[in-house]
Parts: sequence; C-alpha cells; structure tokens
Amino acid sequence: MTFNRMNLPSTFSGRWWLLAALLVVLSLPALAHAYHASIMEARYNAPKQQLEISLKVFTDDFEKALSVGQLKPISFEQTPRAQMTQLVTELLRKSLAFGTRPGETLPLQLIGFEKDHEAHWLYLVVKLPKPTNTLVLRHKLLLETFADQMNIVNLDAGGKKQSALFRDGNEEQKLVF
Repeated sequence: MTFNRMNLPSTFSGRWWLLAALLVVLSLPALAHAYHASIMEARYNAPKQQLEISLKVFTDDFEKALSVGQLKPISFEQTPRAQMTQLVTELLRKSLAFGTRPGETLPLQLIGFEKDHEAHWLYLVVKLPKPTNTLVLRHKLLLETFADQMNIVNLDAGGKKQSALFRDGNEEQKLVF
C-alpha cells in the first residue's frame, strides 16, 4: 500500500477525489441561479428623441422562453443568428411596450445582443414621436415562464434617475421625469 503527501492510502485518495467529483456534478443544478430576474438600463436621449435600452437576461431563462412553441430547443450557441434575431425580436415585442401615454405601443428595434457569462445583453432603441417627460412601460418579460420573475428597470432621463420593479400583477407603470 502506498501513501500520498497527506499520509493517506493512495486508494483512499483516488476514491475520495472520485466521490468529490461526483458530488460536484450532482450539485450543479443546485448552483443554477436561485431567482429569475432581468435588468433593464434605459436612457432617454432627448436630442435624438429616443430611448436607448440595454436589457440583461439570464441566458438559460431566456432560451427557455424562446423555445416555447418551437420544434426544438432554442440556443444562442446553436440557433442560426438570423433565426435567433427574429425570435428575440418577436418575444420582446410581445413582452415589452413603450409609450408616452397609456395604450400606446411604440415600435422597438433590436440593435443586437451579446453574451456576458451566464447572461446576455440585448440592445434596443425606441423612437419617441415627440419630446416627453412621461413614459408608460409594460414589462412582462418571462412572467409567463417563471412565477417569481422580477424585471428591474433603471431609467436615466431628464437628469433624473429612477427605478421600477415589474412583477406578476404589476406589469405596467408610468414613469415621470
């Protein structure tokens, strides 16, 4: 019987590492994020009369929502970029509505998206019809997919910064700046 540096039999050491590796693999699902949230950073660009938006979503949550109704699972890594752009745009248009008054839905334009560790940043622009100090936002992204989904919005407009929280039952808010 041989011994390693810790003065343990080498067979014990090998079994120990195998057991440790097995425990790590089995615990990986538990290491997934414990909450469902998105973070939107919106900036009102008054000279261009538009909202410039960055939206951070957990990749696995967003892919799950994109996969609903599809023949096979949707993946940022494997789905062709053109198809992914179309699916992301469709989901965002169903989930987000920007307006300057209640009931108004202004067109949003997806500029692009990029990976950031376990998340993706989505970049959008919403052109506003006229200068404004009011924004009505309906934000129900992933609320149908996850009951505990929280959508946090940070708005920088008119020299003021404000935040809002959107959850099930509180999908629409009026932000005044």
